[in-house]
Amino acid sequence: MTIYAHTAPLNHLAALDIHGADALSFLQGQTSAQLSLADGQFAPLTCFCTPKGRMLANGQLARVNEGHYRLILHASLVVPLMTHLKKFAPFYKVELSAADTALLGANRADAQTLAEHLGMTLPHQAWQQANAGEASILCYPEESAGNSDGWRWLLMLPTAKADALRCQGDAARWQRADVHRGLVWLEAEQQDSYLPQMLNWEALGGISFKKGCYTGQEVVARAHFRGQVKKRLQLGYLDAENAPANGAGVIATHEGADDGKNIGEVVASAPAENGQIAVLAVLNTRPLEKNPALTVDGAAFALAALPYAVERVDPEALAANLVEANAN
Repeated sequence: MTIYAHTAPLNHLAALDIHGADALSFLQGQTSAQLSLADGQFAPLTCFCTPKGRMLANGQLARVNEGHYRLILHASLVVPLMTHLKKFAPFYKVELSAADTALLGANRADAQTLAEHLGMTLPHQAWQQANAGEASILCYPEESAGNSDGWRWLLMLPTAKADALRCQGDAARWQRADVHRGLVWLEAEQQDSYLPQMLNWEALGGISFKKGCYTGQEVVARAHFRGQVKKRLQLGYLDAENAPANGAGVIATHEGADDGKNIGEVVASAPAENGQIAVLAVLNTRPLEKNPALTVDGAAFALAALPYAVERVDPEALAANLVEANAN
């Protein structure tokens, strides 16, 4: 039996199925994604918001087949989001359920072997999707910009099929790659805390500003067009042995000042290969202009460059680029 040494069960993630005759129209009014883009070949990032534009969940939306969509999100949010969406479901011919699906993270070699085993061509563009029966493979961007060896693939398999595989990879590597990539998966205790832009969601192509209304759309659009986002996701490295808890404060101290000021909080972290802790934090951007010394739980915290520019990326453009790349 094949041993998949670099494939790991991603138990911190799970999937929510939305299916029925009205699944497309139901989701179109609830999520930041343009549903027509989720066509089985492109699986856009998306988010769900309160009427005040605060995120209830973020994830990746894949089309399984006509009238059937699958949302990948943090496992802690499957039930809360499903409960929220079911309040609107009676007005549509739609059903929601936790998917009986295993999510696996793989490197290039294992993903290629699994794709061949499943009878599909491995996708090679960011957020591209390939399908074979009940299985799908999603391509994730390289861990850091320009690192061609750092591309990753997420496999969605029926649980029974996944259980038959000998996967010996480390899920912590996948989570570390998400942090390095500046990609946060919101957890249950973080609901209703952030505008999508505070997690740089528009810079990752997770917001369509060209679609019609959805819950929270007016606030999200106003924040974008009026430049009202004062807090942003930042990447940095912490000189500490243990990862900080989500919500841990980031303290800024300016030269000559005895007392520090809390300018934000940790939203995700993972051990880095250099012995430090890689951290993503949402910080007030104005204090950073003075280049203060930063600490988290008393340990030095040094900011680093994100692997993407913090500017709007339209998912429509990403989908068009994918079509063009496939044509060539």
